[in-house]
Amino acid sequence: MKIFHGIVEIAGQMGILCCGLKKKGHIASAYNTFHSYLGYKEHLVNTNIVELRKNSKKLIDFFDVFHFHYATTLEENFTDLLKIKQKGKKMIMHHWGNDVRFHDMARINNPYVYTGDSPPNEEIHRRLSIISKYVTDAIVQDYEVLPYVQKYYKRVHILPIAIDLDRFTPAYPDKRQKRPLILHAPTNPDFKGTVHVEKAINELRATHNFEYKRIEKMSNAEVIKLYKKADIIVDQILCGSYGLLSVESMALGKPVVAFIRPDLVGKFPSSLPIVNANPSNVKEKIKLLIEKPYERHLVGIKGREYVEKYHDKDVVLNKLLAIYSKLK
Repeated sequence: MKIFHGIVEIAGQMGILCCGLKKKGHIASAYNTFHSYLGYKEHLVNTNIVELRKNSKKLIDFFDVFHFHYATTLEENFTDLLKIKQKGKKMIMHHWGNDVRFHDMARINNPYVYTGDSPPNEEIHRRLSIISKYVTDAIVQDYEVLPYVQKYYKRVHILPIAIDLDRFTPAYPDKRQKRPLILHAPTNPDFKGTVHVEKAINELRATHNFEYKRIEKMSNAEVIKLYKKADIIVDQILCGSYGLLSVESMALGKPVVAFIRPDLVGKFPSSLPIVNANPSNVKEKIKLLIEKPYERHLVGIKGREYVEKYHDKDVVLNKLLAIYSKLK
């Protein structure tokens, strides 16, 4: 197959998936128009929307499968979708959360959620309505995102975040470490709940011995080096699910603190080892890990096992190819 991915790189996923598709013998190219300090480069064609639109006809003629991301396509107002459909090519839309998180719906089961990064409800509805006229199938990473798009598509597939485990050698927390290092790396502090995390950290300083670092504005490659030194990693405590930081941290054998919505806990595999915390109890959950070095070590081991089973790129890629095979 000749597979197009584009046009917004989220959490390095287009590059990882295209790398795996190439190894499977497919022609796969990822075109990215979203450039940030995270610095994703591998298996990407980093371009801009003007250049991409100049070449949209060539791309539509060449590729067999169009895997779009983040409610974006090649042309303005999704006019390319009709052209792709008329040529009998296959299409799928991959939604990631902030592109489709209806503000009122997000609050139904989550009093903590931050939706300031999402477009207005009317714009989300407009985009989804146009896209789903031509695209029958969508992908989401988990059941938190699923309800926002479910009514628009004929089929919505769950595809976990993929990770290249060859890049992640586990460094489990030392059970003898009496002054643990806690890391928090908010790409968006409002979304991650940083104010609540740091309130808990500041209160714990009075009674506990630990080091805390907040990591911001660094490339993905740089922050991974820092993750390796951590004993505890605190991720997002508002959204109700976990993201790439949690997956990378578990791959490194680190215990992760994040918020899994109570109604979603049963949707994930029972072996999910994330320490479940929200703004009301994050202090207590961090305190537990500070006081129990053996627990940190054990949770880290379980995290690595979980990622190997559910997030390894080869596992995810096999699921993706099965999805492609069902597209019409």
